[in-house]
Amino acid sequence: MSVADDPLREVTQASDTVWEGVFLRVLRDRVRLPDGHETTREYLRHPGAAAMIALTDAGEVVLERQFRYPLGCSIVELPAGKLDAGEPPLDCARRELEEETGYTAEYWETIGHFHPCVGYSDEVIHVFLARGLRAGRRCLDHGEFLEVLHWPLPRLWQAIFAGEITDGKTLSALLLALPRLRALGLPTP
Repeated sequence: MSVADDPLREVTQASDTVWEGVFLRVLRDRVRLPDGHETTREYLRHPGAAAMIALTDAGEVVLERQFRYPLGCSIVELPAGKLDAGEPPLDCARRELEEETGYTAEYWETIGHFHPCVGYSDEVIHVFLARGLRAGRRCLDHGEFLEVLHWPLPRLWQAIFAGEITDGKTLSALLLALPRLRALGLPTP
């Protein structure tokens, strides 16, 4: 079914930018509901992002631990970053992996994509599997501080099921990657 034929479709009547920052924009739209009534929808415009599951030849996943200001604590997560304007997702994934971890990868596979916050954002995160890693030099963005970790997959699964990994991007990306990880004969839950 096309979006135009969707009986649940909400039609934009007017749109206003409430606030615009460095890469996020808050919009307030007036929409017509399927029953003809009108309401307001507030949401974030996000440029999108790419995340990668980078596997070493030893079967370890490259992770990052970084302080996340909105949460007030450091968390462990997959490497990822936002898309620059007009940047293809795979190019973003390659750039972010090298900038944040120093690794480049010989083999890249598209795993899929997901929308992490459908109730209030149009963000889409593209997920890639990176293998054949080669160590290089990190080049963190100004104001970016993180620790690179290497965890065997069993340790990562254990941390997830113990509630130690709470980053939605990491959880969703690994769920999408399960069939491919299994096909590669890697440890999965």
